[in-house]
Amino acid sequence: MLPEPTLRSVQCLTARGLHRMAYWEWPALGDPGSPSDAGPRHAVVCVHGLTRQGRDFDNLARQLAPQRRVICPDIVGRGRSDWLADPMAYAIPTYVADIVTLLARLDVDTVDWVGTSMGGLIGMALASMKGSPIRRLVLNDVGPRIEPVSLQRIGSYVGQGGRWPSLQSAADAIWAISTGFGPHTPAQWLALTEPLLRQDAEGHWVLRYDPAIGQPLRAITPELAAGGEALLWYAYDNLTCPTLLLRGEHSDLLSPETAAAMAQRGPRARLHTVPGVGHAPTLVDAAQCAVVREFLLKP
Repeated sequence: MLPEPTLRSVQCLTARGLHRMAYWEWPALGDPGSPSDAGPRHAVVCVHGLTRQGRDFDNLARQLAPQRRVICPDIVGRGRSDWLADPMAYAIPTYVADIVTLLARLDVDTVDWVGTSMGGLIGMALASMKGSPIRRLVLNDVGPRIEPVSLQRIGSYVGQGGRWPSLQSAADAIWAISTGFGPHTPAQWLALTEPLLRQDAEGHWVLRYDPAIGQPLRAITPELAAGGEALLWYAYDNLTCPTLLLRGEHSDLLSPETAAAMAQRGPRARLHTVPGVGHAPTLVDAAQCAVVREFLLKP
């Protein structure tokens, strides 16, 4: 029987008060006589994209759990976490602060970070800080420059909601805006979709995330985008940890030019292109998981 994670939560603070961030914990499952070479005060933290949630990483977590404690948070406003009173607080500084609180709760000294899209930006920001606990960093299809066409595409659907009569009809509708994830079997896609949803009082399926998470995205002007890109390149150039960059071959968010620059500056990321995928690899495919696993577990 495949292992399942435990759902836990931690209280975090913003200017408007407390909120609860949920996270999924996969304890290291190895033989007690063969402890993880990373030690008990180390964990792998996997952080999802803008509209997703922590159960996206189930396949990868099962691959890592024999050797590593794996933590997969639901970033605030998503999954089982609370929604914020102020929509404009759905931003990287809030998310970084929440993660720092989470790491204190976990009582870890070091972490390896796997971040997809938004999760990669959070990891990049935290890893660039003095005294950062991040030991190794995986950036999944994201970099300091985010292509405008991708922002327009994401902005066209995020926060629009939806209400479906069945889980399958919800999965079909979400797939229509998610084909960039690349080929998945029907069973794989249903497993990725179900945690995104809940049933309302009338039995219809609706999205778990706060529709207001789209407001900060739609408020981005060209000037704000340029300033944000400059800050992210500054953060990236200050990274010192080994970094793996995954890029979907057909990604519209991370261009080949940006990926090539990331391999040449800052931590000089090891670049791996995932064939047949756009934005972003889901890390469900065994070959994708193997690349990440090898990077995180090598001596």
